[in-house]
Amino acid sequence: MTERISGILARLERILSRAEDLLGAAGASPPGDGAMFDAHLAFRWERHALSGRIVPVLYPSLFDLADLVGIDDVKSDLVRNTAQFVAGHPANNVLIWGERGNGKSSCIKGLLRIFGPRGLRLVEVQRWDLLSLPEIVAALRTSPRRFILFCDDLSFGEGEVHFRELKTLLDGGLEERPDNVLIYATSNRRHLMPELMSDNAGSLEIHPEEAVSEKLSLSDRFGLTLGIAKFNQQTYLAIVDHYAARMGVAMPQDVLHAEAIQWSLDNGRRTGRTAQQFVSDLAGQLRMAGR
Repeated sequence: MTERISGILARLERILSRAEDLLGAAGASPPGDGAMFDAHLAFRWERHALSGRIVPVLYPSLFDLADLVGIDDVKSDLVRNTAQFVAGHPANNVLIWGERGNGKSSCIKGLLRIFGPRGLRLVEVQRWDLLSLPEIVAALRTSPRRFILFCDDLSFGEGEVHFRELKTLLDGGLEERPDNVLIYATSNRRHLMPELMSDNAGSLEIHPEEAVSEKLSLSDRFGLTLGIAKFNQQTYLAIVDHYAARMGVAMPQDVLHAEAIQWSLDNGRRTGRTAQQFVSDLAGQLRMAGR
């Protein structure tokens, strides 16, 4: 019986080893491959077993920043900081926070259209992959390219410890952070972590102010923090006008605005994403009707 079990385990090990080899060969270049970074603009970290590798995104979203209406100050600061970084000058890690659907992620994706030809590369890292940050950074350190690690919709629940890995990379631990890597993150939360009533009212902590300080310290490590507030109706309608012109929607403005407002009320949102969805729906209807 013991020999039979040993034989089964040996076969399982061979199967797992072969599976890992096949996964590694499925179109992904080894970490740090210079040819890969030359050929592609965007990448993602893909986990395999206990490790992982940087995999190219074959069809990246090259968003046009001109399509983001109502957040000119945020775009201006983001482009300026990125221009400094790409030119080899000092620049900051960036946190963009605020209302969902108003262009936080699109702002960062849109940088590739401007700075990709100048050597900028984007590497998407999921929140649960933050423990792999030292390995990811090691793969990028020696490249002549400039890399932004893109953490979209970043936030942490109460008791999660992954944020400490991010804090170490942002501030730098014993190992020096490479000059060619920055972190750009988006979040619906200003401070990335839940803020509880007990933080103000007191809890079982002997020094509750220290627990609060640890929560706030993560967002403090982003040198550039950009907020996007809720859009008022004027901004929402300006976005509608922009997309209507782009999609060739010919309609009296007062009618267009009335329908756009009703759409936002029906959906319970007044965001840039809502405006784009409304115009897309309207343009589709008009084209189906041959108008």
